[in-house]
Amino acid sequence: MKNFLTYNMEVNGLWQEVKFSAETIEKIFMPFLHELTDLKLTLDRKVIAYLVAPPGAGKTTLAQFLEKLSRERSEVDNIRALSMDGYHYTAAYMNVTTVDRDGEQVLMRDIKGAPETFDIDLLIDKIREVRSEGTNWNIYNRKIHDVLPDYWSVEDDIILIEGNYLLLKESGWTNVRVLADYSVFVDAEPQLLHERLVNRKVAGGWSREDAEKFFTFSDAKNIERVLNNSARADETWKLLPDNDFEKL
Repeated sequence: MKNFLTYNMEVNGLWQEVKFSAETIEKIFMPFLHELTDLKLTLDRKVIAYLVAPPGAGKTTLAQFLEKLSRERSEVDNIRALSMDGYHYTAAYMNVTTVDRDGEQVLMRDIKGAPETFDIDLLIDKIREVRSEGTNWNIYNRKIHDVLPDYWSVEDDIILIEGNYLLLKESGWTNVRVLADYSVFVDAEPQLLHERLVNRKVAGGWSREDAEKFFTFSDAKNIERVLNNSARADETWKLLPDNDFEKL
């Protein structure tokens, strides 16, 4: 039987209870942090790592927990967790800009979160700046549902960027992929992600019918793209039904 440890953490401005097993922390998370620490010494420069997962896999919570863990354990260097979500196009832009979806022109706002709704060139520029001299990093504010530019000052030596599409084998995204020094991919069963995403929206006030419709129209397609069209990472972790992980 697993020994789960409980942590209270602030994620996306909300406090929540987070649980991981002691075995996962010691046998998966800590070796990963040691890898990044050793890589910084080997390269003798700043390190950029990616944490990539399909929608609904809890990547933001995981990335922030890894940052917290790095700051609690003296045997590894501190990491800084950042999200690529701040590099969505602005709400004003997405409200008036269309993209092709299955042969039909749809507003970006209606598929927000899809790869087409991110400013890839700006993201690339910012990652390069982080590696060279540090920079100010955009965030996505879930209260106003829009981008806040240059919100965080980032000068750290080990940066962990989390996102859905950082390893995507599609035009533009391949130029993002090559900027990583190390990467982790979180695999998950589509049905588990379906349940998590729909339940999340229902908990946020959506009707189950509307949540299911949004999943079919948007989330399901994004999950398929990430699971089926991401480049191989240096490590792959599997999300389990109990919200824990195993290394593949």
